Amino acid sequence: MVIRKYYLHRWHLSKQEALDKICYEYNRILGNFEVEPLIAIPFFIHDFLCIHPFNNGNGRMSRLLTTLLLYRSGFYVGKYISLEAFIAQNKATYYEALRKARHHWHEEQEDVLPFVKYLLGTILVAYKAFEERFTIIEEKLPAMELVRKATQQKLVRFTKQDILELCPSLSISSIEGALRKLVARGEIQREGIGRATKYKRLK
Repeated sequence: MVIRKYYLHRWHLSKQEALDKICYEYNRILGNFEVEPLIAIPFFIHDFLCIHPFNNGNGRMSRLLTTLLLYRSGFYVGKYISLEAFIAQNKATYYEALRKARHHWHEEQEDVLPFVKYLLGTILVAYKAFEERFTIIEEKLPAMELVRKATQQKLVRFTKQDILELCPSLSISSIEGALRKLVARGEIQREGIGRATKYKRLK
């Protein structure tokens, strides 16, 4: 695969020059159909992180870029499922994959495979969650059961709006009522008040 010809003479490039080069090469190889987008995207994100263009926020920016590049290539899972939430659930695995993949990056002798496998695995998990989400939507169950199933899909704290997106057939008042019952039963915990209210699963 010619994808590793992206960035020659890395030591001699400024961060801006390196960013310009990876953007140019990424668009070129996709435009010429040289590499599948799902392979090119992890390579691009890996090199973006190795360039480390900002003092802070490189990880956050890389995840936004991942979602954007997936959108551009016709993969819309990030519109419905937060890739960042999955990464946040196990940051140790993320950092370990990145550590292995960036070793000897400046010498152009790195093995990017650990990071490629990690990011593709995360995307696959997101698509599985996406499939489960629409399984919930299609089910004809009482409001209480629909809301309970929806909360079981949430990996992190969630709001009633998150549940509404999973259960569009329910009114907001039905969702609020079901959430109150789940709190009373000890299945979820309420945090905050008013618009800042969030919930998390206890069981």
